[in-house]
Amino acid sequence: MSYIALARKYRPKTFSELIGQEHVRRALVNALTSGRVHHAFLFAGTRGVGKTTIARILAKCLNCETGVTAEPCGVCASCREIDAGRFPDLIEVDAASRTKVDDTRELLDNVQYAPARGRYKVYLIDEVHMLSAHSFNALLKTLEEPPPHVKFLLATTDPQKLPVTVLSRCLQFNLKRLPAAEIAAHLRTILTAEGVTFEAPAIALIAQAADGSLRDALSLLDQLIAFGGGRAGESEARAMLGSVARDHVVRLLELLGRGDSAELLRCAQSLEEFAPDYAQVLDALAGLLVRVGLRQAVGGYEGDELYAPEVLERLAAALSPEDVQLFYQTVIIGRRDLPLAPEPRTGFAMTLLRMLAFRPAAAAEDTRSASTTSAQEAARGRAGGATSAPTASGATGAGTAATPDPAETPEGASWAAIVAQLELSGAARQLASHCVFLGRQGALVRLGLDPRHQLVRTMATEEKLAQALSRHFGSSVRLEFQSGAAPGTETPAQAQRRASEAELATARRAFDEDAGVKGLRERFGASVLPDTVRPVK
Repeated sequence: MSYIALARKYRPKTFSELIGQEHVRRALVNALTSGRVHHAFLFAGTRGVGKTTIARILAKCLNCETGVTAEPCGVCASCREIDAGRFPDLIEVDAASRTKVDDTRELLDNVQYAPARGRYKVYLIDEVHMLSAHSFNALLKTLEEPPPHVKFLLATTDPQKLPVTVLSRCLQFNLKRLPAAEIAAHLRTILTAEGVTFEAPAIALIAQAADGSLRDALSLLDQLIAFGGGRAGESEARAMLGSVARDHVVRLLELLGRGDSAELLRCAQSLEEFAPDYAQVLDALAGLLVRVGLRQAVGGYEGDELYAPEVLERLAAALSPEDVQLFYQTVIIGRRDLPLAPEPRTGFAMTLLRMLAFRPAAAAEDTRSASTTSAQEAARGRAGGATSAPTASGATGAGTAATPDPAETPEGASWAAIVAQLELSGAARQLASHCVFLGRQGALVRLGLDPRHQLVRTMATEEKLAQALSRHFGSSVRLEFQSGAAPGTETPAQAQRRASEAELATARRAFDEDAGVKGLRERFGASVLPDTVRPVK
């Protein structure tokens, strides 16, 4: 006897055997039981989720010799012929190969005639979205006024391409992708029935690779049994799927947690001997990070067949929740951008390095903070100039006070510090940031405005700045502007820009000196795009 593929051998023949799609099964069973069966159904969903299988079961329910029922007998001539694909009143059409309007008209010419053997003449049109516009027009008339003995069962992977006039005349059911756990449970049942030795991690890998399609899962399982010489082992599954061993994925995450870039690159390079699919490696790393995150959030989370609880516990203790979240985000973005890399292995290596370069490392943050503080202090020093004792304000009424040092206001504070405290926004804050403090005499405050930013000085911005300074000093002030400032002084905006440039330069030097970056340059001839390096705030 010739071998029958698992996808065909274990194809459901009744609604009770159907895997998943409970929302569809329940609706159809209730309709059949109550006798309220619509004349046209549309089953939409991705490949291998049961569209044509459900349509054939429904055709069997309608034509079973025991009567219209939700539980066909499966032994009468009609049931057996539908299962074998030779029932004359079940007309299956592949719309992808019959797109012309003449094909559709030829098909519909026989709609008016009564069924040859069954109770209903059932038209099962697969990939119905492939029909031409003229074909849909020809079909539409029949869908509007179908003969009582005709049922239309339409299946599609792309319902958006169907005309709304067709959609409105059908009961539409959207079939869902099956969860990996449900697929894995069904595969284990089949392997037990077939007497095939298997390992649970191998089944989990097949279920994940099927991406919600039970038919794809059964096809992959057939392939794995052949590849493994009659067994379904984990090592064979990984070799067939191009995925790396779990130990390698765990090792990568451990090295990421330690921040050991040199060893991380060596580990990544060692994967080349397995000729892996680097997209799948990133998927596996993301999957492990999800499990570690769940372990951190839910202490009782025990994991699954792929990763033992003690492994997850060790990783959850070694990584901070912030690291886990940042690593996960970086991995999925790297997975998305992998096709844009010059080659997959370099894209994979850069994704790993990116996780280290932008992780919230405490030591790197301390260094960055120290350098930033020094730069800001230097900026404040330049903005303030030499410090000297404040002079008396003209508010004392003792005549004109001596000219104050432009480094500070009479209160001893730098102009940059005052600007930071002012209740200003928008253009008024810009005006204050592009000025230097020249002095104050009584109610008069003299400011030097950077000539390149004269346009921000308007009556409105001057008034807002004067009001903010009045609130700050506790007395009414008026402003006097002059163009430019004394040599060697900086506006707050200039000081801030210089501090930011110093911080950026420090970040770029640190990135260039990183061992991982040097390793990439040496091994892959990589080059750094300076404009993409930014300090972490």
